[in-house]
Amino acid sequence: MARSNGGIIGVINQASFGKCAVSSKTSSGTFTATNPGTRAGQVLIVSGGGGSGTLSGGGAGGAKVFPSLPIPSSGVSVTIGGGGAGPCGSPSANGVSTSFGSSSTTGGGKGGLEGTAPNPSPAIGAPGGSGGGAGLLDAPTSSIAGGTAVCGEGFPGGGFTSPGGAAGGGGAGAVGQNGQTPFLPGGGGSANGGAGVDITPFFGAAPQPFYLPNGTGVGATAAGIIAGGGGSGGLQNWNLNAGSGGTGGGGNGAAGTFPGGAGTAYSGRANSGGGGGAGDAAGSPKGAGGSGVVIVKELNKASGVWSMQSQFQAQSQGTWPRFMVDVEADVFALGGGGGGGVNIGGGGGAGGFRLLTSQTLSDVAGKALTVTIGAGGAGTNSGGPSISGNPSVFAACEPFSILATAGGGGGGYVAGNNPTDGAPGGSGGGGVRGPDPDGGGTGNAGGFSPSEGNPGGSGQESGPAYSGGGGGGAGGTGGNGPSSGAGGSGGSGSSIAPVFGSAPQPYYGPTGVTYGGGGGGSSAHSNPESNGGSGGGGNGVNSPGSAAPPVGPGVVNTGGGGGGQRTGEPFSSLGGAGGSGRIMVKIPSTYSPHICGVTPGTNTLLCGPSSSKVATFTVSGTLVFN
Repeated sequence: MARSNGGIIGVINQASFGKCAVSSKTSSGTFTATNPGTRAGQVLIVSGGGGSGTLSGGGAGGAKVFPSLPIPSSGVSVTIGGGGAGPCGSPSANGVSTSFGSSSTTGGGKGGLEGTAPNPSPAIGAPGGSGGGAGLLDAPTSSIAGGTAVCGEGFPGGGFTSPGGAAGGGGAGAVGQNGQTPFLPGGGGSANGGAGVDITPFFGAAPQPFYLPNGTGVGATAAGIIAGGGGSGGLQNWNLNAGSGGTGGGGNGAAGTFPGGAGTAYSGRANSGGGGGAGDAAGSPKGAGGSGVVIVKELNKASGVWSMQSQFQAQSQGTWPRFMVDVEADVFALGGGGGGGVNIGGGGGAGGFRLLTSQTLSDVAGKALTVTIGAGGAGTNSGGPSISGNPSVFAACEPFSILATAGGGGGGYVAGNNPTDGAPGGSGGGGVRGPDPDGGGTGNAGGFSPSEGNPGGSGQESGPAYSGGGGGGAGGTGGNGPSSGAGGSGGSGSSIAPVFGSAPQPYYGPTGVTYGGGGGGSSAHSNPESNGGSGGGGNGVNSPGSAAPPVGPGVVNTGGGGGGQRTGEPFSSLGGAGGSGRIMVKIPSTYSPHICGVTPGTNTLLCGPSSSKVATFTVSGTLVFN
């Protein structure tokens, strides 16, 4: 028996834990442990990535770390899923599931095809471990969703909004990029695949012999990153750039070539689960998804009674049994606001607003939960559309249901004599002025219930104002543009005080407890600025001439929409940019000792009501539990 300070601390078992063995399996067969004492393993299971669609990227295969799976002495049957085919010569296909014994993940969703109104279904990205990107829909005004993801395995594919390019496939670590605008000759249009997931916290810092090396021809494959989504392809004859594959093996799309030659698309990298990159529209081969992989870290969990010294040795080597820790948390997630329009344009819509209480974060011990802060959309210039904001996402869904919020819709704008409605979003962008009155974009583009936000106001065709509508806000609809006076006001934001405490609090921003205000619309009439909504919405410009104030951007980290721009002013021709998003997590005092911290250092972890801890994210990072 061993003693310390006169007390018995346990029976010393002389059996050695040894150093954990880690290995990868890239083909189907039987996995047999290399250490005789192995009874269980920490196992990464990655399925095959989805094939690309028509110009749209395929989603990454589902990727999930199982903390402790049994490994009997007889071994474990392993099936490595293949990547889905691209649609050249054969139909596009989802990736195939990978399994380790009875545990498995889901193959990546294939990219959407080209749809024709009124039937949008072919253009919808397919569901999968990560969802496929949305294809194109031949309709004047349309919005197509990317494929959904399996909770805990990946992220949705990007969406399509007319006019725009096809979308990138979702990655295991991030949402695929939406199809980009302007979709014009010499412009952009193509979208990047979502980034893969970092597995180094589970299997050690790179380099490791079982990690994919950096590669070429696919999305940047940084060692230790796996399962990136596929990039979208470019349109021929317009020399459009292609989308890049997501970091972690997603295939790059093919650039559009002039005069319509075939570009080069890349398949997802073998044994990465990466989604296939899309070809261009000139008939170039379409990228297939990459095959899956299994990585096993052997856990020597021999039975017996262990001394403190042996326990310490085992824990330091990662072989000691890991205890389950569930945390009940309140979460506030806010997407980036939409940019304001020009030519008496509408205000940008606020980013999607979600406030949820008592969310169960399951099995968080030893994990770093991923937080993605959506950027605000850029304001448009006189030659192109405003840009919608980007979604914010909390916690990569791995232990619990995903919480994501849509970006705010861009404000309506006029290019030439062609007015364009405000775009849909978490809250919709405001409509633009005549010649015909154009409506505001719809809210709740994220598809959550209850709603994430409200619609934008309509533009006004009558003079002298010919005004644009205000962007929708988290708490109210954007104001319609009047026939005289200032443009429509931005919709009001919503308060988070019932959950996070009344102001002031050290973790609140410049708008205090209120977030998600819509941007104000602009006006041709000589008036003061139109008001952005409470909670960070930017003001719209109305008064002509050099004395007019500059257009207001949405306030940073409030998800506020950017203000609309009148146009042609010597000091500016841009609509206001949308404000970036924000995520806050309140952990009750019962669980707050489990928190290790937040990264990077620009994010904060501060005391909240009733001795809780509030983690505030203003840039993308991680929330780490011990």
